[in-house]
Amino acid sequence: MKTSVLIAVNDSYSSRSVIDRFIRLPFIREEINITLIHVFRKPSISEELLGDEYMLAQLSKFKETLAKVKDKLCKNGFFSEKIKTRLVKEPYPTISAGLLDQFGQGKYNILVIGRRRMSKAEEFVMGDPSIKLVRTLENTSVLVVK
Repeated sequence: MKTSVLIAVNDSYSSRSVIDRFIRLPFIREEINITLIHVFRKPSISEELLGDEYMLAQLSKFKETLAKVKDKLCKNGFFSEKIKTRLVKEPYPTISAGLLDQFGQGKYNILVIGRRRMSKAEEFVMGDPSIKLVRTLENTSVLVVK
């Protein structure tokens, strides 16, 4: 049975943990299609003040990050032709909104995300994106890596 997986990627420690954990899962490598995705959220006011040069640097930074993750997966037995990378440049209000939209546009069986460490106050004010995704994607497998 072919499995299609969407993996959210950024340059955080939790994102690296996601990939390390994913590599150890017992998938049949020939039967798995992987899409590595990075979604941008709308920039904060302070990020906007940094200007266009900063935003262009972010694009190139995440293109490189996606390429490194793809390379790591290939070195661990996944097939290059079965791994796609997507850099969604159009910003979403939140990362979880972007992932939900992108997940809905594809035919994925599993969403794999990392869980950012947040204080109780941050979680109360901003909400936890991983919890929102798990609740919203009720009929889907969601792997949340701490």
